Amino acid sequence: MKYIRLKHTELDVSNLIMGNMRLAQLSLREAETLIRTAMDEGINFFDHADIYGQGRCEERFAEAIQMNQGIREKMILQSKCGIRSKENYYDFSKEHIVGSVDGILQRLKTDYLDILLLHRPDPLVEPTKVAEAFDALHRSGKVRYFGVSNHNPAQIELLQKFTPHKIVANQIQFSLAHTPAIDSGIALNMGIDQSINRDSSILDYCRLHDISMQAWSPFQHGSFEGPFLGNTEKFPELNKTIRSIAETYSVTDTAIATAWITRHPANIHVVLGTTNPQRIKDACKGSDLSLTREEWYRLYKAAGNIVP
Repeated sequence: MKYIRLKHTELDVSNLIMGNMRLAQLSLREAETLIRTAMDEGINFFDHADIYGQGRCEERFAEAIQMNQGIREKMILQSKCGIRSKENYYDFSKEHIVGSVDGILQRLKTDYLDILLLHRPDPLVEPTKVAEAFDALHRSGKVRYFGVSNHNPAQIELLQKFTPHKIVANQIQFSLAHTPAIDSGIALNMGIDQSINRDSSILDYCRLHDISMQAWSPFQHGSFEGPFLGNTEKFPELNKTIRSIAETYSVTDTAIATAWITRHPANIHVVLGTTNPQRIKDACKGSDLSLTREEWYRLYKAAGNIVP
């Protein structure tokens, strides 16, 4: 397992993150097996959100591992807030952020979060109120560091202008079959669909500002359209290429899909949303598997992208 010191923090984290969006679907025993498997494989970074299972995923996590100080000290806990899922709108008000963290801590049975992410951009954001919330949470010891999810550069700049707390992470959708974050840079000024800059060069921006990137849905394509691994009808060439390279390294296709992300010099973290312990083991083989430059581009082209 590869570990990375997050910039502007004192956190040494695994480059693979266990995501817990579906944990409530598992029994306590199944959830414990999944978490213990991740830890045994070297994962120390765990991602949550207050809306996952309407809070039940955080509760199941704490119950499954019988959260206590000894276990807590072995983990980097991250959670997200800012979405009112029942009412279907976003809320970055100070009251909602602070209240959400109190609920998260209660459900996770811990006194603090290592990282709090603002889940999706709120068009009605008042950055001074977000800054006040960050200050209150940091002073009280409830949150050590802050970040965002699904934010573009201007949205990050707006928040950062009003708070002294460094934005240390941004979690976006990214996979071998979902690559807008790099497509336009490769096909600059070509007048084709791939040349369209859909995210204001968020990956380059985060590298320039020492903001850690986290990739959610690393094995999915489109907007929750399903996995590309094994989907030989829609991605025949990609799956064939993945299989070929996997055989070269004697690993699974999952490991290669993981390694394609971790190969990027931005040190992108891979958020594993699987509930399958074997899939976690397979992905962990890609944590520090360094694909060659030729292999990386071969996979990128096999996904249907142009390299001019």
